[in-house]
Amino acid sequence: MDIKDKLAILKRNIEEIVPEESLEKLLKEKKQPVAFIGMACTGKIHIGYFIPLIKIKDFLAAGFKFKILLADLHAHLDDQKTPFDLLDKRVDYYKSVMEGMLKAVGADITNLEFVKGSDFQLKPDYSRDLLRMSALNTLTRTKRAAAGVVRFGEDPKLSGFIYPIMQALDEEYLEVDCQYGGIDQRKILMFARENLPKLGYKPRVEIMTPILPGLTGDKMSASVENSKIDINADKKTIQKSLNKAYCPEGEVEKNGVLAFAKQVIFPLKEDSKQTFTISRPEKWGGNLEFKSYEELENAYTNKDLHPMDLKAGMAEELNNLIEPVRKHLKGKEKLIEDAFPTPSAQ
Repeated sequence: MDIKDKLAILKRNIEEIVPEESLEKLLKEKKQPVAFIGMACTGKIHIGYFIPLIKIKDFLAAGFKFKILLADLHAHLDDQKTPFDLLDKRVDYYKSVMEGMLKAVGADITNLEFVKGSDFQLKPDYSRDLLRMSALNTLTRTKRAAAGVVRFGEDPKLSGFIYPIMQALDEEYLEVDCQYGGIDQRKILMFARENLPKLGYKPRVEIMTPILPGLTGDKMSASVENSKIDINADKKTIQKSLNKAYCPEGEVEKNGVLAFAKQVIFPLKEDSKQTFTISRPEKWGGNLEFKSYEELENAYTNKDLHPMDLKAGMAEELNNLIEPVRKHLKGKEKLIEDAFPTPSAQ
């Protein structure tokens, strides 16, 4: 794969690259660049996680070494979303589920590494730099950086202000060339580019993908039950959830069903050279076949494709995509129960 092809796959479904010219320079100068994403091990994993995992697949295909940071300390710093005594169990859960999802999307994980945050974030050098960067930033600046990611209440906890400082330092201590995240992470990623040079470290390339709209039309979130579909949902649950999804006829804006098709289904179809087929009875026009997302969107906006037919086709695709993950998690019920115990058990 030449540099042009590598750039094409890396830019697929990307919202922003900062600075874009540095990515091309990196590919020219380094045989195997290194990138990472931080995954705070908080709530249960849902189908929205397919977006970063498919992009990780793209990084690996483009010749990168990729590190998935299982950010256990970050999960606690963010308003104690994960209790301290459950951090290790959540890390085990996230690692296992993501392994199954990467397998489901066909990623070559030869050059993939999982790294647990507390394995390096508690070392003396890291703590020293944490204090140094803390002294360079105000509460206002760090809160602005973390806005949209960290949950700040009326009386914010100090931990939330530490969160973006640690995410910036992770770039240096994981020895990476790029950090990848959702566009909701942008303020933290720019905070990293601003602050690392103040400690004598180089700024990294920051790469961001769009946020998947939830089934309710807003951001998909583990804490909003009706906005998501759990990663091990059965076919009946998938169909039921999609039937209730916000999907106005002919409208693209905030349409989570179309967004999932664009950001997950069609990249996989493109890689496998397959089409997206929606089954319909002959009396309603017969089956529809789409070679690209653009074809699907045009059919939908022109009202040649009804929302219920789109939902039915998506339910079939999603069920097929999740099936390998369900098989991967079979027999691991205790892993999930330990990571997310009922209140009485906890």
